[in-house]
Amino acid sequence: MRVFVTGATGFIGSAVVRELLDAGHQVTGLARSDEGAASLAAVGAEVHRGSLEDPDSLRAGAAASDGVIHTAYTHDFSEHNDAAAYARTDERVITAMGEALAGSGRPLVVAAGLPMPAPGQVTTEADAAPENSAYPRVSESAALALAGRGVRASAVRMPPTVHGKGDHNFIPALIGIARARGLSAYIDDGSNRWSAVHRLDAAHLFRLALESAPAGTRLNAVGDEGVPFRDIAEVIGKHLDLPVKSLSPQEAGGHFGLFAIFVQFDVPASSAATQERFGWQPVHPGLIADLDEGHYFKDA
Repeated sequence: MRVFVTGATGFIGSAVVRELLDAGHQVTGLARSDEGAASLAAVGAEVHRGSLEDPDSLRAGAAASDGVIHTAYTHDFSEHNDAAAYARTDERVITAMGEALAGSGRPLVVAAGLPMPAPGQVTTEADAAPENSAYPRVSESAALALAGRGVRASAVRMPPTVHGKGDHNFIPALIGIARARGLSAYIDDGSNRWSAVHRLDAAHLFRLALESAPAGTRLNAVGDEGVPFRDIAEVIGKHLDLPVKSLSPQEAGGHFGLFAIFVQFDVPASSAATQERFGWQPVHPGLIADLDEGHYFKDA
């Protein structure tokens, strides 16, 4: 299968590219820069130059493919972020590629986020992403709407933490904050949980979805159902030789800055239905084991 991959040089997308190539698929990866194009060519992928701001290029890339995996997204946690604008861009991208695939039955697999569960509950594949959430990402709804237009669209829903070598998101940010503050912290008793998945397990699930997920399917890419945030803080403190301390919610902003809201999330999630339906089994280290390997503390 010839597969067009957006985000092909990113943390998750680059693992997806290798997973596809190793399985015998041909890959065309979206590249914005000469550096990105060179990295794709080096692993044996073809290069499609373009960006998320160029829907015509994305439409052409999708039209020339047997299927699409969309992992690109603007993740900006700075004070200048515009989450609503990033969501609108993502919706335009998915719509443009969907137009190229409409009526063909070809697959479109998009990366999406796991919805927050109700208090005391665990998110499952049966739980659709809410339309009016505080976080405006619409990847899931935009993709699954295409199922009625002859596209084999599915959503692979990612947990708060996708971890592994090369990670530059939440966990490195937490390590950097701990180093800067001289303290590894959690909020209250730290019992709020983060679901997590290793990037290589996630990449394998994207391939399975591409090859076999029916139109309209939601897949949960969850390896760890719920890691208490206190455990994350403790392993960071251990590796940095820093004290580990509970903070009140009122103190969170002063310590974590813009990340304060995220460290208080309780987002347990199950992938039981995904595993049973598609034969997916996470085999790579869980979050705490991955942290204990030490590579995060060399790279951060």
